[in-house]
Amino acid sequence: MNQGTDEDTRYEAVRSRDARFDGVFFFAVETTGIYCRPSCPAVTPKRANVRFFATAAAAQGSGFRACRRCRPDAVPGSAEWNVRADVVGRAVRLIADGVVDREGVAGLAERLGYSARQVQRQLTAELGAGPVALARAQRAHTARVLVQTTELPITEIAFASGFASVRQFNDTIRAVYASTPSELRAAAPKHGRGRRTATPNAGIPLRLAHRGPYRAGPVFDLLEHEAVPGIEEVSGPPGTRTYRRTLRLPYGTGIVAVEERPGAARTGLGAHPGGWLDARLHLTDPRDLTTAVQRLRRLFDLDADPYAVDERLAADPRLAPLVAARPGLRSPGTADPEELAVRALTGRVEAERLVHRYGKALDAPCGSLTHLFPEPAVLAGAEPGGTLGALTAALADQAVRLDPGVDRDDARDALRAVPGLDARTVAEIRIRALGDPDVAPPGLDVPDSWRPWRSYALNHLRAAGEWESR
Repeated sequence: MNQGTDEDTRYEAVRSRDARFDGVFFFAVETTGIYCRPSCPAVTPKRANVRFFATAAAAQGSGFRACRRCRPDAVPGSAEWNVRADVVGRAVRLIADGVVDREGVAGLAERLGYSARQVQRQLTAELGAGPVALARAQRAHTARVLVQTTELPITEIAFASGFASVRQFNDTIRAVYASTPSELRAAAPKHGRGRRTATPNAGIPLRLAHRGPYRAGPVFDLLEHEAVPGIEEVSGPPGTRTYRRTLRLPYGTGIVAVEERPGAARTGLGAHPGGWLDARLHLTDPRDLTTAVQRLRRLFDLDADPYAVDERLAADPRLAPLVAARPGLRSPGTADPEELAVRALTGRVEAERLVHRYGKALDAPCGSLTHLFPEPAVLAGAEPGGTLGALTAALADQAVRLDPGVDRDDARDALRAVPGLDARTVAEIRIRALGDPDVAPPGLDVPDSWRPWRSYALNHLRAAGEWESR
């Protein structure tokens, strides 16, 4: 589908309540002061009263409140930001990972290699909001999730969401949702997954939204095949499996469970406007919620645009039957890029040895989950020889960077400079750790017509048994 950006095209998407555009843009109604996602079920407003925004933050910055019916703050992020390799795309990924909350705008700019003023100017020019406003919108969404799904005290939620003060938290919630935090909690759904049934000990229940069809089976197949005992497990029969793993996070640790959700994909392009994967997070520090969610979204590739991917790949005679068989197939990423790089090099069996020999044991093991994957610095010091030692040393001293804001070409060149790291492993790291949608491994005949979605094409071949990553 050609997702045009002119306002007439956008208004037609609003009139038809086209969920394919959710997260691609937002619209606001001047007569009501409310902003929505394109698929909002409310009566379509008159064209003269509608304004369009590239981000929820831009709509909020113009004084509009989030719609209570369609919850525009909860839609999947625009796939564009994960695909783009320029400074704006890299900045959006870093902000989503919580960098502004932890390091401020100065820290964001330093990671990007630009001045804070340059970053502010570029984001504002293209997105209608600077880094502070984008981070504020994200904090508001995190706060709403915590208010409506947990029993955490309101004061604790304020700081867990990244706000500097309770007053700032209260003012933002009123501005974004036209409600006080207490009113938001009282308005939480009382059915389905349960209103406020979650407690700190029970974890935080989440719905990880995606657009379009989501072919969960091959993703869980891959995760089950790769699972490293001690840090990961996949349980249950195909179709209703649960993936669990440990997470190392900026403020603490976490354990996450994500459900396969049967029936998450339906046949036929456009037949499925979107959905979600159910998840539950157990965090030692709730300030890690935003970062943990974003890492899960990258692992499960939940911000992808399956319509654009499938349309391009289905035009190829070789791939057409594979796309028809698996609409909405994703390109899985990783919850920990540095861990993925080591595992891409060593394989699962050796990774298990490293976990049990050098991984940090959890204070409170949870079933078979007992450890965190060892940090690069630990591995570099413990086993400094060979390619593994060279790779972990490069990761530890940041000669190789794999964070969400890194320039992918720079990362590729740095990986190629690691002694003994072969081209096939570099390609796997680019696909999984860097989320690069357009990678062609060496030795595989991949036509240019598959661009810019060659990584997705490889996953179709892998799911069909026509290609093995290792």
